[in-house]
Amino acid sequence: MATRFMVMHKHDKHTEAGERPGPELIAKMGAFIGEHAQKGQFLGGEGLGASATRTRLTFREGRCSVKHGPYAGSNELPAEALMITVKTRDEAIGWGERFGKILGDGEMELGVVTEAWDLGFAPRPENPPLRFLMLIKADKTSEAGQSRTPKQKADLTRLKTEMTKAGVLVSEESLQPSANSKRLVFTNHKLQVLDGPFSEAKELIGGFAILKLPSLQVAIDECVRYAEILGGTLEIDVRPLYEADETP
Repeated sequence: MATRFMVMHKHDKHTEAGERPGPELIAKMGAFIGEHAQKGQFLGGEGLGASATRTRLTFREGRCSVKHGPYAGSNELPAEALMITVKTRDEAIGWGERFGKILGDGEMELGVVTEAWDLGFAPRPENPPLRFLMLIKADKTSEAGQSRTPKQKADLTRLKTEMTKAGVLVSEESLQPSANSKRLVFTNHKLQVLDGPFSEAKELIGGFAILKLPSLQVAIDECVRYAEILGGTLEIDVRPLYEADETP
């Protein structure tokens, strides 16, 4: 039985500086995605902008603090990823505050999704909608695979229903604990595989792909090809996803 994996590569100094990928890299990545899409293995994926385009929300004792980038990574181990579409950053922050206050103490990040016009493929439309990846950071509860309280579940269901009806919530994924994951560290095309669990991830996520593959080992093998395209020196986390009927 195939498993869905979220494969996340991390930002480096080039992407953090806002450098655009060259046409050769884009062509190779397009071919990689196309190959897996043809096989029904590529289920989605996006690139994310540099930290200067992001916003971090931290929740403590019922209060929310908002910090806009640029900033360095801190607790970048995600437990959930929600794709949302809004008109403004303030609107995204508003939804994030409501979501985070249900969960209690914790942290989330709103990362702007890279669009075709950001890469020079198309002219920027007038007042285009903004897409954000809302990353809910892992905590002791999510890392233990434990369920949220019944009240949290009910409140989140109501909020997500409201977000869906408003055309805001596009998709959502819950990641299995990092104990079930692998971290792949590539240095000059040489691979070091680290076993989870991971106490933290310092590097910001630069982009992700959701792949449906036969096993974790196959996912690692595909990441080797993925890393070759991206230059051979980078870090990738491979995280299995919960299915809808498995989510805690």
